[in-house]
Amino acid sequence: MTIEERAELGAELKKKCNCCQAVLLALADQTGLSEEQLMKLGSGFGSGMGNMEGTCGALVGAGMAAGFKLGQKSTTPWTRQISESFCDRCGAVLCKDLKGRDTGKFLCACDECVRNAVRAYGQIVGAD
Repeated sequence: MTIEERAELGAELKKKCNCCQAVLLALADQTGLSEEQLMKLGSGFGSGMGNMEGTCGALVGAGMAAGFKLGQKSTTPWTRQISESFCDRCGAVLCKDLKGRDTGKFLCACDECVRNAVRAYGQIVGAD
């Protein structure tokens, strides 16, 4: 499956779960975890960790998937690059900024955040 196919799958999955879960499910084969495990793992990371204040859940999911794919070594440099790529695509990394909660300037819809998180993962880690 190509990254674009994964990105579209993630956007489709977003209809039934939060952004973090959608990204994790789109990258499921990269993690070695079951759908049930991924749904549980990502359950607390919707809406910027439940209150729009935190990092976009889609981006968190991409970072989690990178950790599973890369194993025991530190994923900090990888997640930094994923975050930078995501920010370039979406305009911010915090949920409240993406949704324009404080500024009134809407930057990116959730389904597009999911797509862009999967794309950023693919660009940095690779998943084809």
